[in-house]
Amino acid sequence: MSKHFFYLDPDPKASGEGPLTGKRIAVQSNIAVCGWPTTAGSLALENYTALEDATAVARIRSQGGVIAGSSRMSELGFGLRDDAGDLVLRDAQTDAALLTDFLGESRVTAADAGVFGFKPTYGLVSRFGLIGLIPSMETYGIASESPETISAVMTSIAGPDARDFSMSDRDKTDFSAKDTNTKPTIKAGIPAEAWEMLTDDERQACQKGIDKLAACGIAVCEVSLPEFSLFSLVHNVVGSVEASSSAGKYDGVRYGHRAAGTKNWNEMYLKSRGEAFGLLVKAYLFQGAYFQFEKYDLFEKAGRIRSCLVKALNDVLGTLDILVLPTKRKPCKARGAESVSDVYDAFFLTLPANVAGLPVLQVPGFMTDGSDDLGMQLIGPAFGDAALLNLTGKLS
Repeated sequence: MSKHFFYLDPDPKASGEGPLTGKRIAVQSNIAVCGWPTTAGSLALENYTALEDATAVARIRSQGGVIAGSSRMSELGFGLRDDAGDLVLRDAQTDAALLTDFLGESRVTAADAGVFGFKPTYGLVSRFGLIGLIPSMETYGIASESPETISAVMTSIAGPDARDFSMSDRDKTDFSAKDTNTKPTIKAGIPAEAWEMLTDDERQACQKGIDKLAACGIAVCEVSLPEFSLFSLVHNVVGSVEASSSAGKYDGVRYGHRAAGTKNWNEMYLKSRGEAFGLLVKAYLFQGAYFQFEKYDLFEKAGRIRSCLVKALNDVLGTLDILVLPTKRKPCKARGAESVSDVYDAFFLTLPANVAGLPVLQVPGFMTDGSDDLGMQLIGPAFGDAALLNLTGKLS
């Protein structure tokens, strides 16, 4: 078995034909594939085997795609520590990877691999069968060398699903249509507040990307998001509370790790939970429990601030076609993060799209500094996914 995969299908098959015929897709081990071990990289799900396919997996197979295997991942998908998604893509073992995106993981993975990445609008793709952590901010992300493959995956997996109550009731988006944006000039904005937080080297790399966008006929201007720094704080508070609540079901009773040598059910439950999670996830869950039970007023305040941030972001996008940001900092320490604050520092630039549930396209080769590629995020308005993906035709 490849060291980059947690599980490889010995006899991978599709169940139908369609836009993904002949494509090999990797998934993470928190995405249910019937009969496969589905541990989400955590001892809390030790020996758990999925009972049915996730909606996205079933749809990929029905459209000709082959689920090649599940890649190694960070515990419960939080951050990128121990994640191998970039290696799976870089070694060309698959045509695309279906990844989870809580804080921006799929986009940073794509940037690390030097490929395209896409996070759809929240509610456009069913999360049924996903072992999630932060329900209001998590989506699937797709990474591939080919934007056409990403469009084909979106064509296959997007659309209503009665088993996911967070789904939008909008009609299915047509990702096969080309040139959906007929505007003569695409208007892009870069938040001044984010620009000011970058180092000189990072600004130089970003300026290269802006110059390349201008050469592609995209007009870039400076815009203002005065409370940009609060996206990280809001995500941290709201995300940790949701994670603490989501992880409450991992009790060692029905599945997962169960501590040995305990005297009663209560001791078994407490000791199993104590042993089931790694230090990074455990710290995040403790933080969430603190806001949930001791400082709930701060959680409520974070929710109100979130509403204001989402409105501000949507208002800015009302005057633009896209927002532009680098995908990661230099150096990016996402894979070596040892604390919750390290994780949030590493994903600082990707958090706004998760907080607001907006679609994002990660583009390689634009914001570079020597051999380092910071990646470039193009953030579009809600449900403007098809137009955003079609922008890749202009980026050449």
